[in-house]
Amino acid sequence: MYASSIRARLALAEGSSQAAPMTTELILLRHGETEWNSLGRFQGHLDSPLSSEGLRQADLLAARLSSVSFQALYSSDLGRAVETARRIANRTGHALRQDGRLRERALGVLEGLTREEASQRHPEVFAEYSAGGPDFVVPRGESTSQRLRHALECLEELGARHAGERVVVVTHGGVLSLLFRHCLGIPFGTPRAFSVLNACWNQFDYHEGKFRLVTWGDVNHLRVSSRDDT
Repeated sequence: MYASSIRARLALAEGSSQAAPMTTELILLRHGETEWNSLGRFQGHLDSPLSSEGLRQADLLAARLSSVSFQALYSSDLGRAVETARRIANRTGHALRQDGRLRERALGVLEGLTREEASQRHPEVFAEYSAGGPDFVVPRGESTSQRLRHALECLEELGARHAGERVVVVTHGGVLSLLFRHCLGIPFGTPRAFSVLNACWNQFDYHEGKFRLVTWGDVNHLRVSSRDDT
């Protein structure tokens, strides 16, 4: 009788464990450096090709991921993210799936301009943009809250679709910055006191509908000399 009770409790515990939600490991990468990145130009939904340094960064990301087991590869549909992800796919053999919700924030009239040019041509817009209000919509663009909503919708879907798996996502600095603030409860208007480097490696775990920051701004894979990379 006692042994039967023990077995029943063990079976119940095992069943509860199997039914528990599984954690999805999301490795979120920023694309490699672009020509406009090197010139300090706003990109938004406009595009700029990867620079020679950006191509090197993408290849180093691919090399690092070649020794990591993961189940799926996703990317923003903007060219700079696609090119970075394509180099990863060529190295790892994964199919690349693109999703427009992973795009950078649309910056409308500011796209293609440097900060100095933006402040001269659109001083009021640039001032509002710099203030960082979550609901300010750049003319012909979007707000940070709109972009975050799109990104969270996509990442939550991936988290549910790939429960218990590891997924690699190539996205943009603005999206990563928003997710960082979202996870840590940092107000959008607070001046940024953290870096979002090109080709950086960041890990967020998704569990029971919530994101948890695990790794931020890892660029150890970029610390390879040109001689070592040949």
